[in-house]
Amino acid sequence: MTDFSTTTLGIEFGSTRVKAVLIDRSYRVLAEGVYDWENSFNGGYWTYAHDEIITALQQSFASLQANVRDRFGAPLTTVGAIGISAMMHGYVALDENDRFLVPFRTWRNTTTGDAAKALTERFSFNIPERWSIAHLYQAILNGEPHVGDIRALTTLAGYLHYRLTGERIVGVGEAAGMFPIDSAICDYDKTMLASFDALVADKGFPWTLREILPAVKAAGQAAGTLTAQGALLLDPSGTLQPGIPFCPPEGDAGTGMVATNSVRPRTGNVSAGTSVFAMVVLERPLSKVYPEIDMVTTPDGAPVAMVHCNNCTADIDAWAGLLLDFAKTTGLPLGKDQVFGALYNTALAGDIDAGGLTAFNYLSGESITGVKNGVPLLLRPRGSKLVFANFARSLLFSALSTLRIGMELLWKEQVAIDCLYGHGGFFKSANAGSRMMAAATGSPVTVMQTADVGGPWGMAILAMYLLDGKTQSLPDYLAQRVFAATEKTTVAPQEADTAGFAQYLKRYKAALPLEKAAETLLYGEG
Repeated sequence: MTDFSTTTLGIEFGSTRVKAVLIDRSYRVLAEGVYDWENSFNGGYWTYAHDEIITALQQSFASLQANVRDRFGAPLTTVGAIGISAMMHGYVALDENDRFLVPFRTWRNTTTGDAAKALTERFSFNIPERWSIAHLYQAILNGEPHVGDIRALTTLAGYLHYRLTGERIVGVGEAAGMFPIDSAICDYDKTMLASFDALVADKGFPWTLREILPAVKAAGQAAGTLTAQGALLLDPSGTLQPGIPFCPPEGDAGTGMVATNSVRPRTGNVSAGTSVFAMVVLERPLSKVYPEIDMVTTPDGAPVAMVHCNNCTADIDAWAGLLLDFAKTTGLPLGKDQVFGALYNTALAGDIDAGGLTAFNYLSGESITGVKNGVPLLLRPRGSKLVFANFARSLLFSALSTLRIGMELLWKEQVAIDCLYGHGGFFKSANAGSRMMAAATGSPVTVMQTADVGGPWGMAILAMYLLDGKTQSLPDYLAQRVFAATEKTTVAPQEADTAGFAQYLKRYKAALPLEKAAETLLYGEG
């Protein structure tokens, strides 16, 4: 294949990996590119440096370009459409020259508690700490001098889309992680916009909130084209040509919904990687405001209840690193995949409640449980059974415990979930991740054959929907065309796993004061 004009490209900036995926009209992956990166904690904030963001963009595409040359013997000069995705939320504040006023503040920061609480009360709508508006208002409360110089406020995906197209646009699902959305109009809630402007009117800022927020577009709508400058930014070699259409940029939550065919009411998906979040498309509004539940939307604007936890597999990764270091020190020929496989699969052989062990995987704060600063802990009281299988099971249960606490609120609301579709690193090791997730959520968990490509593939699907989905709704397009013949594996909750997780969760909730005491000891009052 040398004619790539009918293909689409999705690029997603995840927390630990930037991945580019090229697909054909049959939605098959033709080539991939990757770039690994890590956030840093600087100046009191989790961030990625601006130069690293650009490097990640260019290197992920260069990796894709090399893969295309290797597989097809020809360079990638054009594609049918492109879509950019990234980790949702956060704070990118730009001045009149489009320069960062402060380093990018990611979703991982839990520094906006006062702002989130105040805005939630004012709007009667839950504003999580991660949301862009919470970051903005906290900066105002803190008296940060840069706020008056803001000329554009966006997310990482929105910023990259702007650099490539010159258009200040985000998809409606991404916008829903910045500011509340009115699903009836697929745009920001006008009443809340006016309320925020009135709240800060005495500050004399030379902007209104609507003026600095990006425009909102729904899936299937055009969102600009690759400019000459954008083409050179993405591919400094000059091989990729300008003029390629772009679909609206989306967050990783939206691409996860697309990649799992979870955009219709009563469907849900759970993304489990560095963070974990479950998203359920609602049939009706919730009866009240829950601080633990975000209200966001699908990429076509349908309301979604989202339970988001900052911590999932990062602590498992840390323990795996320790085991790899041990293997290296002792000369054991073990690789990364073997260690992770052992952790996940051996967990299935552990005692159903992890033998009395309890772990907290909090590398960063968790608003659901009221923890501002993370302190990873492993508790093994007298009488517990510290063997590898129980240790592994405790780590997997810990990764899902905070999610379960949030999901219990949806159960109280009698939210119907026919099935949860899983994707992310937690599901890569046979069915261990699915079994543990089913035990934690009480729902059947389905993993599709496409789960390993996940978000960037979902972004490429949204780009394809821009090209050929105009006659169908997004739910119908996905169900009837993209996933019509997709293989999938479903794991139902097993009675022993469910009972064991319930016992584990009871200990976990009882031990939360210990986590908070450790937080106070190490960091002062939370």
